[in-house]
Amino acid sequence: GYQRRVHGKGTVWGKPGSSGAINKFKCTRNLQNLAEERVGRRCGNLRVLNSYWVAVDGMYKYFEVIMVDPAHRVIRSDPRINWICKAVMKHREMRGLTASGRKGRGVGKGHGNHRFMPSRRAVWKKHNSVSLRRYR
Repeated sequence: GYQRRVHGKGTVWGKPGSSGAINKFKCTRNLQNLAEERVGRRCGNLRVLNSYWVAVDGMYKYFEVIMVDPAHRVIRSDPRINWICKAVMKHREMRGLTASGRKGRGVGKGHGNHRFMPSRRAVWKKHNSVSLRRYR
């Protein structure tokens, strides 16, 4: 149910309560997002459109990743999908812009997601910085 964080040479600089492996250490991104990233790194000439869950066994989870060739003339001429041919769409999976990446970032649309818009970092910065008028 959890990952064990590995310590170099088995050393933990701390008190006995925190010695040994640190349990309940969750991965910050979901496995689907990691799978998309691995495939995107492997096939650099293709763009990751999306992915979906396929199967699971005792060791692995399997996802199918949908990839698009931006150089293909059919893709470039189709107005429904040619947005992915733009240069800014390179490696969307690395920047958390696919569906699973957005889910991991906590970014969504509609009610309850305003506290993550445009990003968690931007909202945190807005709430933790003081903005004062010049002549007050």
